[in-house]
Amino acid sequence: MADFKNVESIYRLLHETATIISEKEQVSYLDALIMTGENLVQGGIQDKYDEQTKNDLIYKYESLSLDELSKEEIRKGYQLAILKGMQDGVQSQHAMTPDAVALFVGYLVEKTMSKKERITLLDPAIGTGNLVSAVLNQTKMKVFSYGSEVDETLIKLAYVNMNAQEHDIQLYHQDSLQSLMIDPVDLVITDLPVGYYPNDDMASKYRLKADTGHSFSHHLMIEQALNHTKEGGFLFFLIPNFLFAGDQAQKLNKYLREEAVIHGLLQLPLTMFKKEEQAKSIFFIQKKGEEVTAPKEALMAELPSFSDPRALQSIMEKIDAWFKTSFTG
Repeated sequence: MADFKNVESIYRLLHETATIISEKEQVSYLDALIMTGENLVQGGIQDKYDEQTKNDLIYKYESLSLDELSKEEIRKGYQLAILKGMQDGVQSQHAMTPDAVALFVGYLVEKTMSKKERITLLDPAIGTGNLVSAVLNQTKMKVFSYGSEVDETLIKLAYVNMNAQEHDIQLYHQDSLQSLMIDPVDLVITDLPVGYYPNDDMASKYRLKADTGHSFSHHLMIEQALNHTKEGGFLFFLIPNFLFAGDQAQKLNKYLREEAVIHGLLQLPLTMFKKEEQAKSIFFIQKKGEEVTAPKEALMAELPSFSDPRALQSIMEKIDAWFKTSFTG
C-alpha cells in the first residue's frame, strides 16, 4: 500500500522542480514535468541552466531517492503532478483515467488472468500511462506491455512515468488507428478516445467505418484492439455509456457478435462524472477462438460510489461469485 507521506514527497519534488524549469525555460508546466522527470530517471541535469538554478534543482533531487519509493507511490505522485498541470488550459484529449477506476480495472484483470504467469499487454490509447501502470502495480504476473499514443505531450509523460516505475514497456508515438507494428497480445486495456476520426481514407480499411461521413474513433479503436489480440485474449474497455446507441450501433453489435464473447458490462457511478453524457462503463470481452465459450450469464451491474465501502464490498462479493460460477475463461 502506498504511504501518503511518500506520495506527497514525490509530488512536492516534481511540482517544485517543474515550476523552476517552467519559469526558466518558458515552457508549460506539463512540458517542464517531462523535463524534471527525465532528470530524475537519468540522474543528471543538462548544462544549459545557470549555476544557481542547477544548484537549486540538484538540492531538491538529492532530497529524495526513487529507489526508496514503491511503484505505487511514484505513480500516485506523478498522477497528482500531472493533474496539477492539467488544471491550466487542458485540451480535451488531455484527461486521465480516475484512480479508483484504474484500480478496479486492475482487480478485474487479476481475477481474469490469475492462471497466467506471463502475459503481453497493449493499451492503444495509453495517454499518461496511469491506467496501465495502476494495473501493472497490482498484478503478480510478469507482463511485457506496449502502449501507443498520438499526443506528443501525453506519450512523453507516459515515458517518464513508466521509466520511473521501471515497468517493462515499449511505447509508440503514433496514430493507433494506423498500422501498429505490434504482435497480437494476451490482454488489451484502454480508456477509449471518444469522437469522430478525421482520416476517412484510413477509416475505410475498417469494417466499422461509417456508411457516410466521418467514422467514430471509439468504434474503430475497438476493432483495432481486437485485430491485435490473440484468439482467446481478453479486452477491457472504458466506454461511453452511449456506445450502443445511435445510427452506427447496429453495425457495432453485429461485429462484436461475430468477433468476441461478451463477459461483462459494469456501469461506473454517475457521481464520478460532471455530466451524465460523460458517464462511462467497463466493457469486458474476449476474442473468439476454438476453445472460447460464452459465460453462463454475462456480468452486468451498476457499481456503487467508490466512497461507499459497504456497498462496494457487496458488489465485489457478487463479482467474485460470478467469476467462480459463470466465468469460462
